[in-house]
Amino acid sequence: MSIDHTDSTDAVQSADSANSADGGLPGGIRTIPEFAGVREVWPRGDRLAAVRAAAESYRERFRGQGEITAVRTFDIAAAPYPTKFAFNGSALAVNPFVNIANRVLVVRYQDFEGNPCTLVWEPTVAAGSREAPYYSQLQSIFGDFLSNRVFTRYYHEPEDVLPLCGVRPEEVDYVSFDHLHVQDVRMIMGSSKAFPGERTPPTALFPNASMLVHRKELGTFESPHPMQWAWYVDGGMDGVPEERVVPFEGDIELGVGVSLVWTPGHTDGNHSLVLNTPDGIWVSSENGVAADNWQPELSRIPGVKRHARFFGREIVPNANTLEDSLDQYDSMVLEKTLADPSKRDPRWRQVLPSSELVRWKRQWPVVPTFTHGGLNHGSFSRSRTAG
Repeated sequence: MSIDHTDSTDAVQSADSANSADGGLPGGIRTIPEFAGVREVWPRGDRLAAVRAAAESYRERFRGQGEITAVRTFDIAAAPYPTKFAFNGSALAVNPFVNIANRVLVVRYQDFEGNPCTLVWEPTVAAGSREAPYYSQLQSIFGDFLSNRVFTRYYHEPEDVLPLCGVRPEEVDYVSFDHLHVQDVRMIMGSSKAFPGERTPPTALFPNASMLVHRKELGTFESPHPMQWAWYVDGGMDGVPEERVVPFEGDIELGVGVSLVWTPGHTDGNHSLVLNTPDGIWVSSENGVAADNWQPELSRIPGVKRHARFFGREIVPNANTLEDSLDQYDSMVLEKTLADPSKRDPRWRQVLPSSELVRWKRQWPVVPTFTHGGLNHGSFSRSRTAG
């Protein structure tokens, strides 16, 4: 089995042709041809090889396009999460729960026409997440005090982080999530309908932004399967203006140094943020909750390394739904193939969990072996710079 990958010039021309054929994407967004067809390769062992080869090919072209202008990360809230999900049942734990901290990224980049753009990635509103069936049922069991004051810790609201970057809400061009688990989109993008018991509809946090969402993820949100139900907020898109939602398929480049790569498995429409920075290429994903998920051979969490070695696997997935475990495996290999080695410790790849396992004593011994910390590069000045 072999796949013919075009060179950089042909790849860009193929992307432009694809966009013209399907009516185009907003703001010069274009598709990524390197991944075309690889997720249909059969049998599955050949598909994994094809995904890895495509990621290697795309990494070099992506790197050559240039770097983003700026990025900063902020923690939103640390919420309880079953230990058995975090490492697919492999971690030997005392506490049945760990905590994972949701993280928002503010990214400034230039589109392919040289215009400055701002993406807000993962602007989770904690109040909305509490309405997801999983968390609402935890609250009914443990009560408000334990659920929201002991098990959960709050750091920032999404609208509070923009001033810390010198960015105004109206400057945000795009919002996106790797998937829509525990998201109430109405609280972020606004709605024409008021919440029960309230007189006025919620307004958008970012009044000029469009939400980029994979078409499969949008479909799941509209009609979840019972195996998906616990993680989606019922009615969480009711009244959200259709013109503010931009569905896409496959893999797309937003601009210089910014891509959304389709990484199905954790959910059908899962996609990962890929950034080219002065530290190299980073990938933000929730396919894992710690660096240990992508590189279990280096993990010191009891059970994780042994589990991966016993089954001959190079990743251990975050497994709360496992919509397709083989797809998720391939997607995690894709992610760590795209990511560069860490500048702090080159043994680890720069895959940044969008919801990351925290290092709290009460969840010992399930604490991350290595954490990348936040990203802080560049200036958020709105002025246009040379590409």
